[in-house]
Amino acid sequence: MNDQDTLSAAHEALKAWGVTAQPRLVKNRENIVFEAMGPEGGRAALRLHRPGYQSDNAIRSELWWSEALVAAGMVVPQAIRTTAGDVLATGGARVASLLTWLEGAPLGEGDVPLAMDAGRQEKLHEGLGAELARLHVASDAMTKPEDFTRSVLDSDALLGETPSWGRFWENPSLKAEEAKLLLSARMALHEAIGGHTDEGDFGLIHGDALRENVLVDGDAVRLIDFDDGVFGFRMYELGVAMSQNWDQPNREDLAAALLHGYSTVRPLPSGAAALLDAFTLMRGLASCGWVIGRYTDDHPAVRQYAERAIEMARRWLA
Repeated sequence: MNDQDTLSAAHEALKAWGVTAQPRLVKNRENIVFEAMGPEGGRAALRLHRPGYQSDNAIRSELWWSEALVAAGMVVPQAIRTTAGDVLATGGARVASLLTWLEGAPLGEGDVPLAMDAGRQEKLHEGLGAELARLHVASDAMTKPEDFTRSVLDSDALLGETPSWGRFWENPSLKAEEAKLLLSARMALHEAIGGHTDEGDFGLIHGDALRENVLVDGDAVRLIDFDDGVFGFRMYELGVAMSQNWDQPNREDLAAALLHGYSTVRPLPSGAAALLDAFTLMRGLASCGWVIGRYTDDHPAVRQYAERAIEMARRWLA
């Protein structure tokens, strides 16, 4: 959708909440997000969900999960119900949901060095680790509805023959030797997480705790955008958070802060630092596959994600 079409779709969707005020486009990506007025007059986030990515039931499960997290004491966006009492509006161009607005600014953005000083970076990563641990504790304590549905991101979905995000070794920008390198990393990762796969900590995770989805308000660190939430490895969760720090000079300090913050709330597995490195690379490989088919083969992003995966793999294998 172009921006004008998204605005028309947003106006149509907001009718389900009885809202006529003009929304403001925040991002026009796979999920289209607007800042909107809620039915009670406060700020809200309108999501127009990407077709074919999540089923209606999976989105309802995500929104149930968010409400349960709030009930457990966390601060996350939760659904605002339509005038009909539903959490979704399904009659427009896209399925839509309206969420409470959280104050704060994103921790940062991908491929841009973090703006704050090193001490502040470590403090916020410690806070992020603790917040992710609280998410895992609260999620494990829930009694989920029988029809609760979210995807599973296990070792096969990450490293199998048909990974959920695409066969990253078939990224069209890869040269033969580069594809071979990624396949070597894939096999080595199987061995690196073998024991953790058998004994590993697995459950509901946010799955996309990138800087853009981490809001900072003073010293508080909050998570938004649970659209990619899955049943997955808890160490993969932390690997996602580190995946945008892979080339920062202080990445080891940030990793240590993230792990320390997590450990103040919830125990870490043995060998957590090595596992974090492995799962960070796994996110880099997954992203190399994610671009396949989303962009034309000659789009710069296809090569960009491939180059990142190649360099991450080289460093890890070394």
